[in-house]
Amino acid sequence: MSRIGKMPIKIPAGVKVTVSENCVSVEGPKGKLEQTYLPLVKVKVEEENVIVERIDDTKPARSAHGLYRSLINNMVVGVSEGFSKTLAIIGVGYRAEVQGNLLVMNLGYSNEFIAGASRK
Repeated sequence: MSRIGKMPIKIPAGVKVTVSENCVSVEGPKGKLEQTYLPLVKVKVEEENVIVERIDDTKPARSAHGLYRSLINNMVVGVSEGFSKTLAIIGVGYRAEVQGNLLVMNLGYSNEFIAGASRK
């Protein structure tokens, strides 16, 4: 059994998951997402969890089991928390700061890089 596929997906408060024939819809405060899935797996909502089960033990069904569990989990995270990216600056002589909506990074001697601004 797939280690990823067998884990249930916890549904946070404010997120609604509906399963219809070969389609999963996830709706939350940050939007609505839909994903179709192959009939190699069964998706069901039990209490506050989404369970993905495969219908048989064939190689395509085993492959789809973990795939659709990951896709549905990413949909739940996307509509509840949204996307975020963490930047780690390692070393000495580097500095980064946020000025309004811009990220200003001083990297090295006199090089200044401004993310989010167009260069002219």
